[in-house]
Amino acid sequence: MKVLTLTQPWATLVAIGEKRIETRSWQTSYRGPLAIHAAQGFPADCREISKSRPFCTVLRKAGYLLPYGEPLPLGQIIAVVDLQDCQPTCIKVGAEWHRSEYAPSVNELERTFGNYKPGRWMWLLLNVRRLGAPIPAKGKLSLWEYPDDLIESGLG
Repeated sequence: MKVLTLTQPWATLVAIGEKRIETRSWQTSYRGPLAIHAAQGFPADCREISKSRPFCTVLRKAGYLLPYGEPLPLGQIIAVVDLQDCQPTCIKVGAEWHRSEYAPSVNELERTFGNYKPGRWMWLLLNVRRLGAPIPAKGKLSLWEYPDDLIESGLG
């Protein structure tokens, strides 16, 4: 199965269904099941973001963030989604940038969780399934592969 590594808190936001659009600087032609891996590293700036609103509000509601809940998982495959589509955030027409067909329907919370600047890509994620038992794994850049049967067994 294809896997995408995300830094926290974005990996958990996808896994709990609060982030349905992953914004990237690159596109992919791949469509289909995509495992979500929480990166091992958790940089200081990302830790601070996770403590700010609305990140902390959403994460605490889902039972995360110490001292009130579970720590965010690191170095683990935590969910599977279906990558439905990959669209540009904006389209350049002449000298002007215009939002792509999907961008106008992006709500404020989703905008806070992503980077929708011109030249970036929106990965549309549907059908989130959290793994009952996260799978320890080392992440990689870009899309990478992990055995389907091991991920599917974690879906329960």
